[in-house]
Amino acid sequence: MSEVSERGLGRELIGALHELARVKRLLVALDFDGTLAPEVDDPEQARATPEARAAVLRLLGIPNTRVALVSGRALDSLEAVSQLPDTALLVGSHGIEIRLDSPDDSLSLDTSELKRVDTLNQVLGEVADAFDQVWLEPKPAGFALHTRLATEHNSRVAHLVALSEASAEIDDLTVRHGKNVLEFSVRSTTKGDAVEHLRGYTKANAVFYAGDDVTDEDAFVALQPHDLGLKSGTGETAAAFRVAGPAQVAQVLALLAEFREGGVHEQ
Repeated sequence: MSEVSERGLGRELIGALHELARVKRLLVALDFDGTLAPEVDDPEQARATPEARAAVLRLLGIPNTRVALVSGRALDSLEAVSQLPDTALLVGSHGIEIRLDSPDDSLSLDTSELKRVDTLNQVLGEVADAFDQVWLEPKPAGFALHTRLATEHNSRVAHLVALSEASAEIDDLTVRHGKNVLEFSVRSTTKGDAVEHLRGYTKANAVFYAGDDVTDEDAFVALQPHDLGLKSGTGETAAAFRVAGPAQVAQVLALLAEFREGGVHEQ
């Protein structure tokens, strides 16, 4: 009898997890907000559910298993909210910032990029100041315009104005549409790029990826046939499997850990 409840996960997903657990080197890559942690109004108050955190820590302790968080958050913010040991790999700002096993990994913008970030700050700052409950979050290579607490009208107009003004002032700007957030970056990287980088870095034979947002679709598309993609929540997705939310993601991770601890993977 399984120690972890398999209820509601579906036979096909359980079978896929069992097969995935057999590979020699496994990379478990996870989005944070909406995947491990329920969404909250104040992003800095977000925390993984106790069950999700326990499952992640369990996976971190299994041989030949690496765990990475892949988030749109700035790396400092991701470190603060995730509160994971240094053995966890962290990817922030959609792949622009990476914390691997060496502290030398960092982001370095050139002079031209820094000037574009300054211009972006001025343009988006004016947009945020013009609308109630719209605020700007600094990112290493740009900014995120948050509208979660704004009215639907203000949110829509703020997004339209920000897109128009930023595009008029800055060339080759990368824009990502998320849940109640619009992200602008002077560098172009995706979560798919991050997953491929992590795959090579960890020499993984297979990848498990879970995410909930539009930006996670880049990661799902980058997965190979022997990998496993898990969508958390509603919306169109390229992931092969879907669960309702963070509670079920935690259930899946615990089951994957149980299968992997069972010694079925190649040592």
